[in-house]
Formats: sequence, C-alpha cells, structure tokens
Amino acid sequence: MRGLGAHDHVCWQYDTPEDFRARAHEFLVDGLAEGYRVWYTAPGDVRTLTEELREVDGMDQALRSGAAQVASLDATYAVGAVVRPQDQVASYAVATDQALADGFAGLRVAAEATQLVLTGEQLDSFTRYEHLIDRYMTERPFSALCGYDRTRLGDAAIAQLACLHPSTNAAVDFRLYAAPGAVPALAGELDLFSDDLFALALERAHLEAVGGQVVLDGTRLTFVDHAGLVRLSRHAADLGVDVVLRTSWPGAPRLAELLGLPGVRVEAA
Repeated sequence: MRGLGAHDHVCWQYDTPEDFRARAHEFLVDGLAEGYRVWYTAPGDVRTLTEELREVDGMDQALRSGAAQVASLDATYAVGAVVRPQDQVASYAVATDQALADGFAGLRVAAEATQLVLTGEQLDSFTRYEHLIDRYMTERPFSALCGYDRTRLGDAAIAQLACLHPSTNAAVDFRLYAAPGAVPALAGELDLFSDDLFALALERAHLEAVGGQVVLDGTRLTFVDHAGLVRLSRHAADLGVDVVLRTSWPGAPRLAELLGLPGVRVEAA
C-alpha cells in the first residue's frame, strides 16, 4: 500500500484482521515518509491500538511527536451509530487544516469502519459520506484507506462501498467517484448486470448539477450498454436536469443516438 498520493481514496476489503493491519501500516508509514500527519482508527481500546502501531518501524517516534495519532472507533461512536455524512466530512476537514497548520503536508487516515455499515441505515448513510469525502479529497491534501471485513459484511455490501471509491481491491464492474475539481467520474463497465448497483450508487452520490446539467467524466469508462444509458436518463429525470457523459469509448455516442433517450447527451472526451 505504497506510492499513493495526497488525494488517494482506497476501499480495502479483507478476510483477516492481520491483512488489514498490514495494509494500514504500510499506508501510514508511506504517509509519514511523504510528510503527512497520519491517523490510525479501528475498533478496540486506544492502548492496544497504539501498541500495535508502535511495533511498526518509525512509528514510536511519530506517536511521541504527534505525527501519528490513534483513535478508537468504539470510543468515538455508539453501537449502531449512523454517521452524519456532512458532519463526518467537516470533522476531517478540521483535522486536515490542523495538520497543515502544524507544518505537515496534509492528513492521511487508515480506518477500519466495518461496524459503521452493519445495518441498512448505516450503510445508506456511510456510502453517501464516502462520496462526499471523495469529493473533498480532490481539492485538499487528505487521503484515506477504508477497511471493511468481507466475512461480516458479505460481497453485496462490499460492492456498494467499493463502487464509490476510485481505487479498490474488490471486484466491482464500475466505480463512481470524484475526479480532480470534484467532477463526478465513471470508470469500468456499465451493463445490465451492474444496473441495480449503479442505480443505488447514483442515488447515494446525490450528484450536483452545474448550470442545469450534471457532467460525468467517463474517460476511464471502457464499456456502456443500453442499460447504463437508460439508467442515466432515468436519473436525469429524477434530478430534473440533463446528464452529459463525456467518454472516449467509441460506441457510446452512436448508441445514445439510436436510443434517443431524453435528458442524456454523450460527448466524445
């Protein structure tokens, strides 16, 4: 988990706690080397989490200086707590500004967040937060590794989380995330098999219109069939705006022309 930048946002599914800890430690060590303040957030008591982190090379000094900090998820959130998306983003924005004021290049967080997405209500709210924080990351030096236990959540819930990250180790057909400038972007493939998940992702992302239209950066979209374009047309109707898909996939403009769908325009990227 090395070589990531100031704005990277990774969804990491895992089957064993040891796997997540290893990836999180790599992510944080790399952040320290790049001059970021780093946070490690996970279930458990702070003393145990701190001792786990202290065993990693260079972390003992970082913990003493404040360059590395530890937070207990159990102490921060009540059992069954539903995260308020805007409040969560605001909290990290304050922490990022403080890291910058303290002379760091930004903030990097590794968070094990499984217990915050165990119920349907939690998952619905947290996926909305994932998209909002992704937009924040495109403009501020904040990066995050989000860990989710696949053995507790199952593949369907993991897919709902992973598809709203620009990077993931989970097998998802598409990803809806924020490109530089907080522009919504699509990557991967959109087809009939991914339609239900795509509809859910669009609903949770709450894409914002600018000048009466939502422009989607589809430069990393490798395929879209009629189902994907129909879904965008329905979403445009729900929002009461036009949706513009800018993609380099050559079949998309012709397909959109043949379908004649209202509210959707495909442009060559």
